[in-house]
Amino acid sequence: MSNTNNETDLREKQIETLIRLKDEGLNIVYLVSDSVSTSKVKPFLARFPESVVNVGIAEQNLVGVAAGLANMDFIPFTGNAAPFLISRSAEQIKVDVGYSQANVKLNGMHAGFSYGLDGITHHEVNDISVMRGCPPLTIFAPCDGRECARMTEYAARMRGPFYMSLNSGRFPDITDITDVAGEDTRWTPGNPIQAAAGNDLTVICLGTAVHDALEAVAALKGRFTMDVFALSSIRPFVGDRLADSVRKTGRVLTVEQHSTHGGCGSLIAEMIADKGLNARLLRLGIPEGSYTKNAPTAFNKHVFGLDAAGIIRAIDDLVKLT
Repeated sequence: MSNTNNETDLREKQIETLIRLKDEGLNIVYLVSDSVSTSKVKPFLARFPESVVNVGIAEQNLVGVAAGLANMDFIPFTGNAAPFLISRSAEQIKVDVGYSQANVKLNGMHAGFSYGLDGITHHEVNDISVMRGCPPLTIFAPCDGRECARMTEYAARMRGPFYMSLNSGRFPDITDITDVAGEDTRWTPGNPIQAAAGNDLTVICLGTAVHDALEAVAALKGRFTMDVFALSSIRPFVGDRLADSVRKTGRVLTVEQHSTHGGCGSLIAEMIADKGLNARLLRLGIPEGSYTKNAPTAFNKHVFGLDAAGIIRAIDDLVKLT
């Protein structure tokens, strides 16, 4: 894991990337729904005030206007809170963006329970599930700022609908060096990043959840060794490296600040079934049928076993079961 002094905010890295791409001549326009602070768009707004559209608290309009701008050969990026983008704009995402295959780049800010004490109305733990149900969308959930920048550039240059799930907070870069399997961490669509190597089990994490898993790995040094992957590309999804690891270890733990329905755990369960892998799977996330707690992020992580201590308990349980 990289030096924790090298911590960045995913949203800030995205805006830095968009400024650079705009300077290079890409016809980018950024849309917010009264979410200038949430999206961290102020530096872009200062440079390109004519290229920021604030539709107000009207998320359906946000998506509809973005689709219209895409039809006029702009490259629209949206930036607002994931719970409101997902819940209020589902029809517009399905029809105006998905079915129409509009060149719209949707960003869900404050994914998971990043909003803390604002509570379940502001928590978003099913965005990956919902977006997986919209067939044409490319879906990413970056694990650090460096990866977010690469994904943002990919989104700007590709044609077609795109969704990025952005967790709040500052995270150390773990994709700045050659990974433990000897693979270059220059990001490519579909491929996970391997952040640790071992033989006892396979740990697969959605986006930034990998940081908690790496903390658990450090605490377990000498007891178990693990392959740890950051799963940041949900669609496209290339599972070959993950499948090889699962065949080797026979034990799989998924970790995500998301419902266990439709997210990382579901995707890996599908992979195991589709490839006929003989493995035991334990999924850590928000259990099916559960709401999050009206509490800070750290408390929610503790309650749902998503902090390092909870991951260690899950690893112990998984090893005992096999």
